[in-house]
Amino acid sequence: MPTINGAEIKKVVVACDAGMGSSVMLASTLKRQLSKNAVVVEHTPVNQIPADADVVICHKGLAARARVSAPDKVIVPIQVFIGDPAVTKVVNAVQRGGELSG
Repeated sequence: MPTINGAEIKKVVVACDAGMGSSVMLASTLKRQLSKNAVVVEHTPVNQIPADADVVICHKGLAARARVSAPDKVIVPIQVFIGDPAVTKVVNAVQRGGELSG
């Protein structure tokens, strides 16, 4: 399981499949939360995760596909797009340092 220090995170990708808009809202929220940390946040399809992503956040139902698409990246599966504790862990790792694994 890959691990990264929060200080090394430069790009977070919110990966989705359904196109329902929830993941777009999460990406927008993360952009605001991480803007002072010089972290790029992108929204991409789960099968097109960019090679320069450091952390990938996706719904738990897409985690296996995300691992195939980005096998060497930290994958953070979530249950809900707004208010999920796993997202808070990513934000805290970036803002305060600390290890993040997935």
